[in-house]
Amino acid sequence: MGTRDKSIWADVPAGHHDPLSYAVTKRDQSVISMVQQAVRHKQVMLAYQPVVPAGQATRVAFYEGLIRVLDETGRIIPAKDFIEVIETTETGRVIDCLALEKGLRALLRHPDLRLSINMSARSIGYEPWMRTLRKGLKAGPTVGERLILEITESSAMIVPELVVNFMKDLQKQEVSFALDDFGAGFTSFRYLKQFYFDILKIDGQFIRGIAQDPDNQVMTTALATIGRQFDMFTVAESVERAEDAAYLTAIGIDCLQGYYYGAPTVKPAWLSTSVARVAV
Repeated sequence: MGTRDKSIWADVPAGHHDPLSYAVTKRDQSVISMVQQAVRHKQVMLAYQPVVPAGQATRVAFYEGLIRVLDETGRIIPAKDFIEVIETTETGRVIDCLALEKGLRALLRHPDLRLSINMSARSIGYEPWMRTLRKGLKAGPTVGERLILEITESSAMIVPELVVNFMKDLQKQEVSFALDDFGAGFTSFRYLKQFYFDILKIDGQFIRGIAQDPDNQVMTTALATIGRQFDMFTVAESVERAEDAAYLTAIGIDCLQGYYYGAPTVKPAWLSTSVARVAV
């Protein structure tokens, strides 16, 4: 091992196999610490992004409430920057609780709002999250019918039987369910038939640039066909260009979501005016 190689290993503590694994571990620990600090100081909020009916950009079918945390400098950190790191930890469960609590509060305060909130299948077995859900559903007579719970495809497949039973119980209370990031994971079609999701959200990797991408066109059409076969409402994620929106509308996608229609914001107009611009 040369002098340069020795310097790379110099700061790596015993028990770590190589500098890369140590760097990844250290980064993950830093992310977890940042999120834990944000939770302790209640520096957590929802950013709202509209989901619009295809071909009707001036209307909103519902909003998605996306969890955000503030770091020590006050910078807003999106979930994509930390959610994978905390997903399997109790901090992940606490974040799910806070997102649900804030979403339920928004539904209670804004009776015309329909809102989707992300959750991990792991939170089904987390009693504080279940307690938050039960309390929120009892708070108002229409809260349940205006709540959509989004579960990622990869999360749903961790405990599919538990998810199926959970959905059956909640759908009796008119809560809707969305299968998020469809196409990105490894859903067993046997379980897809049993899940009875109300909404199918097609992963953005198949949507971006679809108007000019024959492969994405084939994949998205196939995924949308699956959704229709199982009577699921289809939503295309990550719509960023007018030509993509036009193509998706032409092939019969029900709703569109992405920066073309609006970036997630912690200060939507309806939140400050107490008037939710939602088409129901």
